[in-house]
Amino acid sequence: MNVTEIAAEHAARLNIADPLLPLSEPIEGTDDGFAHQVAKDECAASGVSTRTVVEAGHSNSLWRALVEHRLTVRLAGSQSGEVFAELLTQWDANLAEVATAGDWDTAAVVVRPSRDTVGAMELLRHGFAPVRVLAVRPADRLATPGPATEPGVRIRPAENTDLETVIRLHTELLHYDAEFGAVTLRDNAEEIFRSDARNQIARSNPMLWIAELYGQPLGLLQIQVPPESDWAKAYVRAERVGYLTTLHVAEAARSSGVGSALAAHAHQLFDEAGTEVVLLHHALANPRSTPFWYSQGYRPLWTYWQRRPAVH
Repeated sequence: MNVTEIAAEHAARLNIADPLLPLSEPIEGTDDGFAHQVAKDECAASGVSTRTVVEAGHSNSLWRALVEHRLTVRLAGSQSGEVFAELLTQWDANLAEVATAGDWDTAAVVVRPSRDTVGAMELLRHGFAPVRVLAVRPADRLATPGPATEPGVRIRPAENTDLETVIRLHTELLHYDAEFGAVTLRDNAEEIFRSDARNQIARSNPMLWIAELYGQPLGLLQIQVPPESDWAKAYVRAERVGYLTTLHVAEAARSSGVGSALAAHAHQLFDEAGTEVVLLHHALANPRSTPFWYSQGYRPLWTYWQRRPAVH
């Protein structure tokens, strides 16, 4: 079974599992990638491993390890979990040669369609954990009603006087999500947030919003709409895709309805922009964000399995 045949069977299975997944293409080795393939009876697995590096001062360094080894996989056959296990063993041998053992700022990552659960046990046995989810909400999906909104909630675009509030709320969220392995604390995090907030506040079309509760700024919302969010089209079968970058509510305003009000405001903005679906990332183990987002009509689309360090 060649890579094209594996990809065709892989794509057919994913289309049944989740029609919102993008079309799956064959994967081949490249100059900066290492190709793997395993076949057994009527089952086969192919994969390409790549290595990416970001500098500690880059904004992307907050959301990942500095060195990330990623395996992209295609699976075929009714027992494809068995060949996937062999593929992971091949990859581990390759990682042992190219990754620094025990380095916390290295990670091995496998991104799998959330509804295609083949290989989950094999990933666990190889030391991976499901850490992060890319969730999706179709535009016509009805959300379960959230808590009643407090009468004192007001949502407005962020202003220059909100700069320190924006930084504080972003930093609170970063520290909380760091507990679940989805993000990484960096010494320059506040500097990164400050630079981004200034750029957002200066926009003529606001994408950064503040929620006030009885005059106190206690909630934060940041979104992207097309064409700025076009990068997200690679993850879902839709042409107009919105991305919800950040939603955070300070501890003092929890269970007050501020979060639900911000989500409703975001969805109104996405509807006005004509988006077909909205995507967002969240830490899977977060006991607050996971139930909140699914009560707002989201569901898992992609699951990020991570092992950190990449090699123990």
